[in-house]
Amino acid sequence: MIRALLLVDLQNDFFPGGTLAVKEGDKVLPAINKLLSEKFDLVIASKDWHPPKHGSFASTHGKKPGERVDLSGMPQILWPDHCIQGTHGAEFAPGWDSSVVEKTFFKGTDKDIDSYSAFFDNGKKRSTGLGDYLREKNVSEIYLAGLTTEYCVKYSAMDAVDLGFTVFVVQDACRAINLKADDEKRAYEEMKRTGVHLVIADQLK
Repeated sequence: MIRALLLVDLQNDFFPGGTLAVKEGDKVLPAINKLLSEKFDLVIASKDWHPPKHGSFASTHGKKPGERVDLSGMPQILWPDHCIQGTHGAEFAPGWDSSVVEKTFFKGTDKDIDSYSAFFDNGKKRSTGLGDYLREKNVSEIYLAGLTTEYCVKYSAMDAVDLGFTVFVVQDACRAINLKADDEKRAYEEMKRTGVHLVIADQLK
């Protein structure tokens, strides 16, 4: 049985001081570092990797973060400019050993559609190649950790289930944006309904 650890969007812009900082986003690091001390066969990562003037940016539309628009026929929440290709904000945040990452998969690279999942864009029109890569490595179990619970972690986890993997989300190694107070709770409930297993780092061996 091959186990992979997928670290989702551990980037400067999502950490304190970033343009889309997640409250207590840096508090994932103790659990992340515990996971990295476990014997995973493979460690991979995803990055938001947006071109300038991405369609998910509020500034692109002259609107405010949190407003919604139609983007390529899909409803889109607008965000502050973040994780722009080649900028400091798009780099991995400090506090964990990113050198152990065997391969990084980039998402949100098409300015006309957003990409929460590490596997596909939001319309599932284009794959990042992650699913094929995991199959080539004969991975059967995927453990997810990172930011944010109700967006990129959730959609990555549910896509992984759809692709036939056994999927675990490490709750103490994730944090949510919580635009609404119960977003994180609802995300975990949705993940459980779709077959995702919820664990904490101390439960892993």
